[in-house]
Amino acid sequence: MSEIILRDVSKTYDNGYQAIHQIDLTVREGEFMVVVGPSGCGKSTLLRMVAGLETVSDGEISIGGEVVNDFTPGERDLAMVFQNYALYPHMTVEKNIAYSLRLRKLSGQEIQRRVTEAAEILSLTDYLKQRPGRLSGGQRQRVAMGRAIVREPKAFLMDEPLSNLDAKLRVQMRSEILQIQRRVGVATLYVTHDQVEAMTMGDRVTVLRAGVLQQVDTAQTLYDRPHNVFVASFVGSPSMNLLYATLNGDGTRLQVGSQSLAVSAETFVRRPTLRAYVGREVIVGIRPEDLTLEGAGETLVGRIGHIEALGSELIVHFGLDARNYVVEDKGGSAEEVEELLEETALTQHVRNVARVAPRSSVTTGDAVPFHVSMERAHFFDLSTGESIW
Repeated sequence: MSEIILRDVSKTYDNGYQAIHQIDLTVREGEFMVVVGPSGCGKSTLLRMVAGLETVSDGEISIGGEVVNDFTPGERDLAMVFQNYALYPHMTVEKNIAYSLRLRKLSGQEIQRRVTEAAEILSLTDYLKQRPGRLSGGQRQRVAMGRAIVREPKAFLMDEPLSNLDAKLRVQMRSEILQIQRRVGVATLYVTHDQVEAMTMGDRVTVLRAGVLQQVDTAQTLYDRPHNVFVASFVGSPSMNLLYATLNGDGTRLQVGSQSLAVSAETFVRRPTLRAYVGREVIVGIRPEDLTLEGAGETLVGRIGHIEALGSELIVHFGLDARNYVVEDKGGSAEEVEELLEETALTQHVRNVARVAPRSSVTTGDAVPFHVSMERAHFFDLSTGESIW
C-alpha cells in the first residue's frame, strides 16, 4: 500500500507568503501523477512537503496509510530523483547506486542483488565500474534512477528530472522512466513545468496555479474539458486562442471584433448553461488545430504575422481585429490582462495561432480566412474564468 494522500494541505512561510493553498490530492498505488504549472506556482514546494524537506503549515500528508507530518525525510521511506542527479563523482556507478543500501547496513549479498537487478532494468550493467563523469547526461540520470529503485521505497518523488537533458534525450528518457515506474509499480509524484511532458507521461495530471489546485484529471480530459480558462490556456501546445466575444440577442451568432460566427443549436445542447449568456460578453477559446485554411462553414479573417515551418505542419501566427484575453501565469485573480485593439482593421498585434497542413499556400502579410470548427469551441465566463457547460 503506497498511496500518497494530501488532505487540506497548506504552506505559509514566516513572512506571511502562502505558497500552497488547501490542496487535496491522492496519488494512488502504482499511479504516475504529474504536477504541472508555470514557474513559481508551488510545484516543488508541494513535492518537498511530501518528502519532509518543508514543513506543513496546515492539513496532513499520509503515505501508505500513515500520517507523516512529523516524520523526518528518512522515516518516510521515499526515493527522490532531482534534476541535477546528485551523484558522487569519486564513486563508481555501482557504488553510487549502492550507497543508500550500505548506509542501511544491508548484507553484501542483498546489496549486490539489488544493484544487479537495477542495472539490468536501466541498461547500466556495462557501466557499473565507471565513474559518473564519463557518462552521458541520460546515463547519469539512469544512475540516479537506479539509486532510487534499489531502495525499494514506498513511493518515488521526481523534481524536474529531465530538465538538464537535450530535447531528443528528454523524449527518450520520458519513455524509459515510465517503463521503469511500471515495473516497480509504486506511487510516483513527478513535477515538471513542461506541459507536453506532463501530458505524455501522467496517468493523471495535476495543474497548479499560484499554489491553488486548478484541476486533476487525465491528459485528454484536461484538453477536452478544462475547468477554467487557465487550464485551457496552459494545456495544449501551441496554446488555445482566447478572444473576447459576445453572443447576440437570439444566440445564433457570436460577435468577435467586427466579424461573427454562427452558433448552432447543438452548441446549446452540449453546453446548456451557455443559454444564460445570450446577449452577454464571454471568452471564446479556439485551439490552433481547430483553425484550418480549407473546409466549409464559418471563417475568421486574420492577417498573417509569421509562419513556422516544422515539416509535418505549419504554425501560422496571425492577428485579428478583436481583443485577446491573455492569461497571466501567476495569481489566482479572475481579472486577466487584456489588449485593447482597434476594431477597424486587422491588428498587427499577433496573438493568435493556427496549426495547418504543410506546404499550404500562405504568405506573411496576407489576410486569410481561417475556417473555425465551432463544434469544438470553448466558452468561459468573463468574470470567473470558469468553463461554461
